[in-house]
Amino acid sequence: MTIPQKALQWMLDTAANQKHGYSQANRWGPDYDCSSAVITAYQKAGVPVKTNGATYTGNMKQVFLRNGFTDVTKKVNLATGAGLKPSDVLLNEVHHTAMYAGNGQIVHARGQSFGSSATGDQGQEFAVTGYYNYPWDCVLRYTAGKPATTAPQTTQLGRVGTCSVLLGEFIVGSVDPEIKTIQRMLNAKGYKGKDGKKLEVDGELGENTAYAITKLQKKAGMKNINFGTVSAKTWALILK
Repeated sequence: MTIPQKALQWMLDTAANQKHGYSQANRWGPDYDCSSAVITAYQKAGVPVKTNGATYTGNMKQVFLRNGFTDVTKKVNLATGAGLKPSDVLLNEVHHTAMYAGNGQIVHARGQSFGSSATGDQGQEFAVTGYYNYPWDCVLRYTAGKPATTAPQTTQLGRVGTCSVLLGEFIVGSVDPEIKTIQRMLNAKGYKGKDGKKLEVDGELGENTAYAITKLQKKAGMKNINFGTVSAKTWALILK
């Protein structure tokens, strides 16, 4: 099998396995979100896109292009899918990504049951569906090459939509729906609040959430930062 074939086969096998569904809290397995699924597929196929820094829809393009992919958007009719080849990566850099499966179909992880804490497919969360234009910003095709081994540039902060994990910058007292993602992921990692309980998923970076974030930061050996706040370095820990 070629690398693109291996990547596509992993996506199809994972979609067919009901033990794997959609989740942001467990996005690197056993569940996945849209970006972690495509990244994992190519990583397992032998292209170190995750190793080299791909973590969400907002930085996938830059990392994939450094690792043997070519932007073939101009060769594709995004409205109809004409010109696509199986294993092509369809990318909306703000909200979603999928892989073309051939025969007018795509395979992707999507939040059909967003917010469910149960693992596994809760109803076509990771599935093969008919092609549609999300709309896609670009199409990335693996065209060979020796994968890059250099470290990626620092991920820029940005709001990247609902599929991949969101990268807002927050201080204690912030209230934002994105903070719910942080709370879910900290709960999944076993971090608790100052009260010794699981964090309430309320979207507020209060005392308990700040306490859990600080525990995560200190465990990682972070220094010279505002403990309990969330910026790019802390997001990198949360995303692991």
